[in-house]
Amino acid sequence: MEEENVRIKLERHVWPDEKANRKRKKIFVTTVILAIVLSFGIGWLFGSFLQTPITVNNSGKYTRLDAIIETLSAQWYFGKDIENIETWLLNNAINGMIDLNGDIHTSYLTAEEVKQFNDSIDMGFVGIGVQYYMSADGYPVVERVFKNSPAEAFGVMPGDIIYIVDGVDVKGMETEEIASRVKGEEGTTVVIDFLRAGTVVRKEIIRGIVKNSAFGQILAGNVGYLEIYQFGSSTTQEVAGYLNDMKAKNVSKLVIDLRDNGGGYLNTLVGISSLLLPKDTVVIRQEYKDGSSEIGKTLGGQMTNFTDIVILVNGNTASASEVLTAALQEQAGIKVVGVKTYGKGTVQITRPFADGSALKFTTAQWMSPNGNAINGVGITPDYIVELHPVFYFDKIVLEEGVTYGFDQVDESVELAQLALDFLGYSVNRTDGYFDQSTVEAIVKFRSDYALEESERLDKKALQVLSTEIIRYWFTNRANLDTQLQKALELINE
Repeated sequence: MEEENVRIKLERHVWPDEKANRKRKKIFVTTVILAIVLSFGIGWLFGSFLQTPITVNNSGKYTRLDAIIETLSAQWYFGKDIENIETWLLNNAINGMIDLNGDIHTSYLTAEEVKQFNDSIDMGFVGIGVQYYMSADGYPVVERVFKNSPAEAFGVMPGDIIYIVDGVDVKGMETEEIASRVKGEEGTTVVIDFLRAGTVVRKEIIRGIVKNSAFGQILAGNVGYLEIYQFGSSTTQEVAGYLNDMKAKNVSKLVIDLRDNGGGYLNTLVGISSLLLPKDTVVIRQEYKDGSSEIGKTLGGQMTNFTDIVILVNGNTASASEVLTAALQEQAGIKVVGVKTYGKGTVQITRPFADGSALKFTTAQWMSPNGNAINGVGITPDYIVELHPVFYFDKIVLEEGVTYGFDQVDESVELAQLALDFLGYSVNRTDGYFDQSTVEAIVKFRSDYALEESERLDKKALQVLSTEIIRYWFTNRANLDTQLQKALELINE
């Protein structure tokens, strides 16, 4: 199998509604283009055979829309294969209206998509507790195993490839279908065959409630570490629990990790800010369509035992997590470490409908407490610290049968060299030229992972290299995380 994405920590989390929105947009645009082409072609070739045009009474705003839906429902040939065609047509009309407005954060969600969206923010579901992405050949690769989850308890590891679920090969399935097979009732068992470094590892995992959007621990002495995954409805309580525990153990220094945090609810932002800043501190400014503005302030409850705080961010730190970063940076002089954040500075609200669907739309732009815009700009850390270059490399796919060897040059060779270097193999260069040191490193790597003996880079070797990057990162993070190391250096000065 072949891996599509090796930028492990630097691909922004995409909410289910954004995924659905992008998919619908692609389908909608393709359909529109095809319809235009066909209308010109058929009109020119068979114009004399066209029937009498539909007569539309323009007395109402939406008369044309009603007429089109009514006509297609009754006469469109391909409509015979579509269940509830009127609803289907109406949903497509709504999605087309939204998809062409240029705002990827405004979308129409079906009832099922509303549930998925809320679950994504709240991390509230029954399952095994993993986050994954799809590889190029259609298999999901575990990117993160959540703390205190069934997956962690049963030994699932980042980099594992979900291969077979309850006896069914999941190759090519939609992510929603894979998720539905993995999820289930609490206490039931799901049998999953994972591919780990090319070897099948079977796990019989008992499903449980996965509802953790934060994780905290004491790293050493009086230094605490708080990672916030999302800003869900229970996140403030989770964070307060970890911080209270640290306070009881005399922790006075805190590293807050907001890397890969795509945001969530703004009231959660206010709740978390209230634990870290004095009461009535401005943490957000919102500007509305009519030019009016509104400020949000902390509510009280600050934990004053934390005298030194450092924040970690990356290119996936977005929305509410950017608001929190800006508030702590501007209002308390807290240092920020990492790379520039995503730059999502808009606020969305949801208008639900009786059938469970909803319109999620942008209502405002938020600014930092000092009035600085973030949308499309992001937040620049006080200390720019990058991870190993392999985390920033573009996606590369090797076709079956394609190989590279000594004296050849290719981007896939460059990726392999970066991966080998990251994994501790000795290579003299990482520019894509397959030199003798690369030959020796490939030979040793293939031997270490029981791959077929060869001096060449092929599909299998690149796939194993890519998944091993993820596993090696998570199992050796303390030594590899240069951003965390810089934060600890600053906080202990």
